[in-house]
Amino acid sequence: MSADASSPVDVPLSKVDSAVQGLSSSPTDKVPVPKHRRASSSAGAGVYNINDLEKEGKELQIAKETQKLNWKINKSPNGLEDPEKSYLKKMLTEPPVKKIDLHFPLGLEVTARNLKGVTIKDALDAIYKQYRKKADDELENPVLAGFEWDKEESWTRLIVHCKKEGAPQPKKKGKKGQEGEEL
Repeated sequence: MSADASSPVDVPLSKVDSAVQGLSSSPTDKVPVPKHRRASSSAGAGVYNINDLEKEGKELQIAKETQKLNWKINKSPNGLEDPEKSYLKKMLTEPPVKKIDLHFPLGLEVTARNLKGVTIKDALDAIYKQYRKKADDELENPVLAGFEWDKEESWTRLIVHCKKEGAPQPKKKGKKGQEGEEL
């Protein structure tokens, strides 16, 4: 753009030194605006706070698949094989909740959390985190038997039941119908 000769104001431009003029290099009245806002951690649709369910009097149903897992509480739930592995993605309770306390009969209590709804895997991960450093012979009842919800005792927690031994694992067949070694 060139200066137009017919412009009404014909003032020559000059360099301005902000320090001489008493101006700061950045305006102080502007507040810096963050460029990226962190996404809010909102819960999934249909996922409840356990305390709200208690106020409304809604009953919890526990997934029956937890009784079929035959899972040792000191082994990673990722080590489960099919069909048990497919149960891990299932919601632990119906209706789904954001967090739930898991209470062991001897007094230990762990909390399983997931804003999209606590799954069976979330519960097993919370239990495993407490018991992963224990050897099999240190645990009196090392196999998960299932969960129980007793609303008279506490609406907001499940009781964890364990047993001495799980059902025997099916043996894998070797070549030509011979039984292979167990892993």
